[in-house]
Amino acid sequence: MSRPASSGVRFPPPLAYILGLALGITLSHFSPGPLLPAPARWLVGTALVVAGLAFSLSAVVTFVRARTPVNPRSPTTKLVTSGPFALTRNPMYAGLAVAYLGGAALANSLWSVVLLLVVLVVIRRAVIEREERYLARAFGDEYAAYAARVRRWI
Repeated sequence: MSRPASSGVRFPPPLAYILGLALGITLSHFSPGPLLPAPARWLVGTALVVAGLAFSLSAVVTFVRARTPVNPRSPTTKLVTSGPFALTRNPMYAGLAVAYLGGAALANSLWSVVLLLVVLVVIRRAVIEREERYLARAFGDEYAAYAARVRRWI
């Protein structure tokens, strides 16, 4: 079976998180909706940003070690199922969502939290579903077995 060229993802996925967070912070300037008091905001926000980025970075490192591209617009060379990919099929996107929540807390932006739901719908429909179809075509039964044992999200 010939491997498809790529997943067909049309934009860098982190861009959806960045735009959603930026829009939420902008909306919060016009219509504030505080999340947490200052001391908790800094502690919770920092912890979430660090944890989320560390989880995403661990997935990037796992891809690099497997010698397969991180960019979903490039053809993958190997189905990666170890490291954080043993916990979730989408550790990069899950980690970015956690970091996004941390950014929303640091910015004290309730709007950003609300918009995270929109961002996750965009990520699922425009990125994850395309990637899953691509991986199913590229790796067949191997991907089906992986998808059956590891959840899409944590």
